[in-house]
Amino acid sequence: MNGTDPDVLLGELDKGMEALTGVHSFFERSLVEDLPKLGRSRSAAVLLAGIIDTYYTCLETMFFRISQFFENSLTKERWHADLLRNMCIAVKGERVEVIRDETFSCLDEIRRFRHFNRYYYSLEYDWDRIDFLIKKMRQVHPLVTEDITCFMTFVGELSA
Repeated sequence: MNGTDPDVLLGELDKGMEALTGVHSFFERSLVEDLPKLGRSRSAAVLLAGIIDTYYTCLETMFFRISQFFENSLTKERWHADLLRNMCIAVKGERVEVIRDETFSCLDEIRRFRHFNRYYYSLEYDWDRIDFLIKKMRQVHPLVTEDITCFMTFVGELSA
């Protein structure tokens, strides 16, 4: 641990979970309200891609805070992938795993998409890929919510 109060980390994770839940709710509302109006258009794909990007960024920010608090050892070249991988590893004498392997698998798909979305500047999306990501988003949200809630319990025990 880096000497920071565990309650500070808990506060950051609590705020992150609040934001994550809001982004996920917006995602689900967009599927129900906006997608039928827009159809499987470029506009709809851009909207969904942006929400998926924001969702993962919110999670990655929480993971980064956890990494800073407990180990802060990321390589410069592949830190996004390393950060996610580190979250499914328990660090002996330091912390429990943050996410399960099942959660990691879903999030890694979303992380790779976010990388593509940010660095390839394309407004052309493959709807088969978008459909796959919608499935992954719906699959991962309850998993990651449960995982982070369990991890927050662990952090809470550190401050007791």
